[in-house]
Amino acid sequence: MNAADTNKHKPSDAKIVTIVINKVGMDKPRTWLVAGFRDFRQAAAVSLAYGLFWVGLSIAVTAGAFVMGLWHWLLPLVAGFMFLGPLVAVGSYGISRKLEAGKAPNLGDAFGAWTAHTGQLAMMGVMMMIFFLAWIRLATLLFALFFGFEVPSPETLYTALLTTPEGLGMLAVGTAVGAVLAFGAFTISVVAIPTLMDQDLTFMEGIEASIRSVANNFRPMLLWAVILTGCVLVGVMTFYIGLAVILPVLGHASWHAYEDLVRIEGGKSS
Repeated sequence: MNAADTNKHKPSDAKIVTIVINKVGMDKPRTWLVAGFRDFRQAAAVSLAYGLFWVGLSIAVTAGAFVMGLWHWLLPLVAGFMFLGPLVAVGSYGISRKLEAGKAPNLGDAFGAWTAHTGQLAMMGVMMMIFFLAWIRLATLLFALFFGFEVPSPETLYTALLTTPEGLGMLAVGTAVGAVLAFGAFTISVVAIPTLMDQDLTFMEGIEASIRSVANNFRPMLLWAVILTGCVLVGVMTFYIGLAVILPVLGHASWHAYEDLVRIEGGKSS
């Protein structure tokens, strides 16, 4: 079937949606962060409450891992947060959208931000979960390769990670593998999820927009990925407390990154 045959089966009034990717400069990541802080200040109570929800959940998971004797999973789980971060940011996107509409956001706007295009956002969630599970599987294999199948005590393991050739080797290889996987997840999701929230598109169109955004703006987007990773690591190093502010600020900033990077022509905003 040729193109003409395909077109004649389309409704005559069907809109052609064009996803336009804008070029941005190296100064944009700073601009996005400033905009993120501005949104946080304008909706401080809601944004902080949303951030504290994820802090509480992170602390509960950590405590549960120790109680269940699964503490050795904490390092890969914390590192794996990079794959789920774009999904966590959805609530912050909802808050930023409400602010742009000139309205006062509430927690319903944050936790209900999924409802506009639940199916397509759920498919993106599946994609991110695939990356997360791949990372967990690789982390398990790396642990077995460097330390064997016997789980040492917490003191022994974390000391060995920093003082033995096996531990340093596992950290080096794990960091390299994790960085490749994390950048892959970043590439397909950095603007895909806000695009799906804002427009009536399929998750594959969102992924396409995200990949093109990174490809057409590789250096600024690489810098943005480094900033996101560094900020989240700082939040984790504060025993998650810092994430109460860091997560919503980065979420707000990522919404503004989407608005600078993606322009939909002929689309229907939700």
